[in-house]
Amino acid sequence: MTEKQLRLSAAQLRPLIPLLAILLVLLALWVAWSGWQQMRDGDRSRSLEQARDMVAQGTAHSIEQQKQRLQQRIALPAVQAALAIGDLAAAESAIKSDWPRLESLELVPPGLDAGYAGLPKTGFGRLTVVEAALSAGAPAARVIRDDGVHLALAAPARVDGRLVGIAFARLQLGVATIALESANVDGATYLALRQGTYTVAQRGDVGLTDSAEVLSVPVKDTGLRVSAGLPNEAVAAFGLGTLPSLVVSLLLLGLAAGAWLALRRGVGGNVEVAAEAEERTLAQSIEQGLLEPEVVTTAASHGVRASGTAAATGPLLVDPGIFRAYDIRGVVGQTLDFGVAEAIGRAVGSLMQEQGAGDIVVGRDGRLSGPDMVSGLIQGLRNAGRNVIDIGMVPTPVVYFGTYHLHTGCGIAVTGSHNPPDYNGFKIMVGGHTLSGDAITALYQRIAGGKLYVADVPGTLVQRDIGDDYVNRITADVRIDRPIKVVVDAGNGAAGELGPRVLQAIGAQVVPLFCEVDGTFPNHHPDPSEARNLVDLIVKVQAEGADLGIAFDGDGDRLGVVTNDGGNIFPDRLLMLFAKDVLERNPGSVIVYDVKCSGRLQGYILQHGGSPLMWKTGHSLIKAKMREVEAELGGEMSGHFFFAERWYGFDDGIYAAARLLEILAGQSQSPGEQLNALPEGVSTPEIKVDAPGGDPHAFVERFRASAVFEGARNTTIDGLRVDWPDGWGLVRASNTTPVLVMRFDADSQDGLARVQRAFREQLHAVDPSLQLPF
Repeated sequence: MTEKQLRLSAAQLRPLIPLLAILLVLLALWVAWSGWQQMRDGDRSRSLEQARDMVAQGTAHSIEQQKQRLQQRIALPAVQAALAIGDLAAAESAIKSDWPRLESLELVPPGLDAGYAGLPKTGFGRLTVVEAALSAGAPAARVIRDDGVHLALAAPARVDGRLVGIAFARLQLGVATIALESANVDGATYLALRQGTYTVAQRGDVGLTDSAEVLSVPVKDTGLRVSAGLPNEAVAAFGLGTLPSLVVSLLLLGLAAGAWLALRRGVGGNVEVAAEAEERTLAQSIEQGLLEPEVVTTAASHGVRASGTAAATGPLLVDPGIFRAYDIRGVVGQTLDFGVAEAIGRAVGSLMQEQGAGDIVVGRDGRLSGPDMVSGLIQGLRNAGRNVIDIGMVPTPVVYFGTYHLHTGCGIAVTGSHNPPDYNGFKIMVGGHTLSGDAITALYQRIAGGKLYVADVPGTLVQRDIGDDYVNRITADVRIDRPIKVVVDAGNGAAGELGPRVLQAIGAQVVPLFCEVDGTFPNHHPDPSEARNLVDLIVKVQAEGADLGIAFDGDGDRLGVVTNDGGNIFPDRLLMLFAKDVLERNPGSVIVYDVKCSGRLQGYILQHGGSPLMWKTGHSLIKAKMREVEAELGGEMSGHFFFAERWYGFDDGIYAAARLLEILAGQSQSPGEQLNALPEGVSTPEIKVDAPGGDPHAFVERFRASAVFEGARNTTIDGLRVDWPDGWGLVRASNTTPVLVMRFDADSQDGLARVQRAFREQLHAVDPSLQLPF
């Protein structure tokens, strides 16, 4: 190119310089705005955490003052003299004299039988705080609801070391909420004082209620906590932090200024040539070879839509059998591949579009097919215009956690759970609800009918590691009072890294076993519900002299436990321990459990002041029922545990293990002694039998229609469960594999044999060829 042509080309660019300068200024302003927003978010976060900590400290101080006042008044000479002669009325009068904000006070006899016999009239909350004071031998405090909401105190009343009663006081709720009410709370943030799932008082933006548990801190010695919520953080321009954003914005402004100066001085150093080029017509320029002819097309000529639509794209071939009752699951290379995963992503993205949800968290377990499945899934989600946050290889509970922590409400865990290595699947949450039943079927119908949303512009994709956030969230709330040595067997599953980290962080001494993530599962099948998969764990616990052993399944949402004497603590017995702990703080709460759980569980929950509710097996079904009845806790015989109290209500084997160690460390007995003391009869583990014809649901329907059991109560919410006074049996259809699932339980070995014999007769009446191991 000649010098003249170079000058001419530079001159032709001259009209673009103003546009370039404007774009650089706009870009600089956007980057600077992003930096300012990050600075604002940081200040807001620090201010909120400071306010949260001040509220927690202030609340603890205010309640502690009242507890000390109660204890001091019980020790007054006038009170002691009245108690010594049994004049409770005089003692009550002396204690409550001149006590601001006190609403009522009474001295309760140390025997609480009358109180329990009078439930619910005598009040669950009242009994809870009285029991807490008796157990601790010191003043206790709780927020209770009876004819209103109050701060309740209780303290043992002793004379010469002899327990003569319990002082029970009700104070105005403002004693507990004064610190929150006086706190400086930004209206865009959220602070709340909570006990269990009950919000005692709250300030700020109530729209942040669901995400506030991430930043919660306990209020010392009260059972209360202060929860804090922040709005979504600003998106960093180009991933730049606050200071880099400001520096880059200044550089962009400098470039804009340079471009403007170049315009003023003339481009290419020769204004005359530029002017000459500007006067030349388009035709002349083309004729002289200075410009190439250009074909101008419109978006319409290429068939581009003006906006995204739910277009019919033609039916896709997907096996309907992979769409199960509470997730999607199939065999890689047979019913699952990249294309199927992409179709599932588009179907979920279409559902999100209808619900107005834009962002979704995606994670996977350690299976070898995981990366390929995730790639297909993400492609489908982005084609539907969804913004994907890929959190990498994590346990399934961390995906659920991410939907709360990152405020998406939507997430997909790509996992085969506890199934063999060639399986994989998808556990899906949209709008805060785990999909199950008809919602899963509807995804297949979208795909089969080609009714899938296609966006004009693909959604975004970012990678983010939230492992530290998950660990910090748990350790902010759960700590153990004394060291416990525990062997953790992750079965080479996805919990192998975070499981031990969490338990170590709360104060446990952890011995890892098979914690290297390996999607071939070389040591044993990652299913703790099968006794044979716990053999190595039992041997390791005894060899290490550990207190107990913890086992996770392939994706970390299930928990198995063994004691140091080789015992396998079935999940329904663990649920008893969890229920007792939760009910101490939340008397009267609903505890949901599945049809495979022990018949002794119902009585145990009732004995500890709870409301037992049996429901269908399936993690998504249990979660849905818990939301419906506002339950504080749920559990399944398979090892899924769902804590709504202090957690988010999803199934999480790692968090359940942390709560278990917290409970065990809080008692003087050894972990083995506490676990072995839980009520137990004679029971079988889950028995799995191949279904005739490969269709367990059809067989169960025939069995339910024809079976007759004398002197028993039938429950048909999930299969057929038959309860006698001294035992029970169950037959149900698995929703994940083509097998019948059975379990039997009784008070004695003779009772168990009788229950199994009755079931064997009725099962063989339906199909004499059925192979039964009992």
